[in-house]
Parts: sequence; structure tokens; C-alpha cells
Amino acid sequence: MRVSVGLFSALALFLLIGAALSQRPRLKPRKPTKRPTTTRKPPVHRPPPPMQPEPQEPTDFPPPILGPPSVFPDCPRECFCSPSYPNALNCENRNLRRIPLIPSRTHYLYLQNNFISEVTADPFRNATELRWVNMANNRIQRIDKQVFEKVPGLLYLYMQRNQLKEVPSALPAGLEQLRLGRNLISKIPPGAFSKMEHLTLLDLYHNQLSDSDLGKNTFRDLKNLMQLNLAHNILKKMPAGVPSGLIQLFLDKNRINDIPRDYFNGFTKLAFVRLNYNQLSDKGVPKTVFNISTLLDLQLSHNQLASVPLFNGHLEHLHLNDNSIESINGTQICPYSLHADLSDLSLAPRLRYLRLDGNHLHPPIPLDVIMCFRHLHSIVI
Repeated sequence: MRVSVGLFSALALFLLIGAALSQRPRLKPRKPTKRPTTTRKPPVHRPPPPMQPEPQEPTDFPPPILGPPSVFPDCPRECFCSPSYPNALNCENRNLRRIPLIPSRTHYLYLQNNFISEVTADPFRNATELRWVNMANNRIQRIDKQVFEKVPGLLYLYMQRNQLKEVPSALPAGLEQLRLGRNLISKIPPGAFSKMEHLTLLDLYHNQLSDSDLGKNTFRDLKNLMQLNLAHNILKKMPAGVPSGLIQLFLDKNRINDIPRDYFNGFTKLAFVRLNYNQLSDKGVPKTVFNISTLLDLQLSHNQLASVPLFNGHLEHLHLNDNSIESINGTQICPYSLHADLSDLSLAPRLRYLRLDGNHLHPPIPLDVIMCFRHLHSIVI
């Protein structure tokens, strides 16, 4: 009975509290107060800082390689100075972008296989004793004219595999070898080889030289030139004004289609002529143009010849492969009469090697060819 009364009292108290809460007035939501106006200036939109220019050298170049300290205090850290060769400065394969200061004791300078793009005069200001410079396989596009004024005694200059567009000017007069193969040369400035009478080797292989770039006086002063390499250019004619004392003339991979009848007249030492990969046909090759007593090696492969040109009895190697030759007549091409007494082999034609493969010929080799060329050791047909 007491428990029931207690529960009833608690329930009544709960109901009274709920009724009181329901009669409590609700509060109205406050209106947002306005923020006082400020006198702050609007933000200034400054333009972004200008972008820095891209670096000139490609970012994929590896860093230059520095060597250990040298026993020579003037040896650049980018190079190696061997105690055994105090006159040599070895800077090849060092990832160089520029030429370091060259010590005055240097006679031999090796800078090949780097990333050099220009040659300025300042590094050479003390290098007056230089005799040999190798800058092959770089990215050289420009050479200051003053560079060669610093090295008047230079004898050998190797600059193949670069990006030169013309033959450098003001070359030393005493230069003996100049290698400029595999560049982008399409211009030879007037007088580029002026007074270079000591030059024996001129290599202009694999450039962009045309007939108009080779004037009749281009090679005039090269009185002691022995080897001229103009292979892999865009020549259509035989070069004019070639020195008469030349021994080797290389003209492979051009577009030459005609040889003047008297072109080789006056050559006194010419022994090697290469005209492979041109556009020579019987029409553009006079029958006796190669009848030169000094000629030892004649290469005419990969042309359009239909017959074998006449040649002198002193010739030892003849390359005629990959032409359009259909027959070979030993009686016609033999330098001597087949009826002559050739029992003395010293009087027989000296041809030792004859290549005729890639033509329209089939074995066997004609007997009159064998009878004429008694010294023939190898014939490819």
C-alpha cells in the first residue's frame, strides 16, 4: 500500500514539472549585429615575379668531372696533368662546358668528347707553345678569330664532329693537318686557306659543301697538300683548283656525274682516287680519263657505269662493284697488247685486286683477262 502511494506521488510531481516547462515563453532568435565599417584599404594585387629564363645548357648534361690535385700548381682541376708528360693537358671526357685556362707549358691539348659550344680567346692567352689541339666531338658553333693569334705555332687542329657552319678564319699559317669532318660547313670564307703552304691534310668530310662553295682559288695556296677529303658533301662537279701534288683525293658520296677529259692532267703524284657512291655513267666518264701513270688505287663502286674504263698498267686495285657492267673484255682493257712478250712479270700490268660483284656479270672469268693481268691475286665477280 505504501509503495503504491509513493509511485503515485512521483508521477504527479513529474506531470507538474512538464506542465510548467510547457508554459515557459520561447526566446526570439537574435538578429545578427552589423560589423562596423572599417577604413582598411583593399589588398593590392601585385603581379607575380617574372619567371627566370631557362638555362642555356640542357639540364641533362652531367656535371663536370674534377680530378685530384696535381703536382703542377697550374693544372686546372677539370683536367689531368701527368708527371710523365708535362707538356700535355688532358681534358677529354670531363663533361666540360667551357675551356679552362691553359698553362703556358702546354704543347698538346686534349679537349675531345665534352660539351663545349664556343671557343674564346681568353683560355689561350698564355698557350703560345701549343702544337696539337684536339676538340673533336663537342658542340662547337663559334670560334673567336683571336684564338689562333694566340697559338701561331699550331701544327695539328682536330675539330671533327662539331656544329661549325663555316671553315674557321685566321687559321695559323704553319698548320699541317686540319680535320673538320662531320660538321655543318656550307661556307669557306675567301682566303680561309691563305698562305697555308705547309698544310698536308685537309679533311672536310661529311659537310654541306656545294659546287658554289669551292671556287677555283679555294685551294690555290695549299702547295704541299697531300690528302684532300671532300667525301659526303653535295658536289655535282669535280672540285676546281686542286693542287697538282695531291696524292689522295676522296670524293665518295657526292652527286658527281661528269669528269672533264683533262681533269687529271698535270697531277704528278696522284695515287688514290675514290669516287664511290656518285652518279657516274659512261657518258660522264671519258674512256681514258683514268689512264694516269701514278694511280695505284681507283674506286668507282656504286655508280652507273656500263663498261670498264681504261687504266694504266701501274694500277694495283680497281673497285667497280655495284655498277651496270654486263661484260668485260680483257683485250680492250689490257694496258698492253696480249701478243707482247709478258714472260717477264715485272713488265706485266700490276693489277692485283679487281672487284666486279654487283654488276650483270657471271662466271667464268674471261681467259683474256687472266692472260693480261698476271699479277691478279683476287677477283670478285
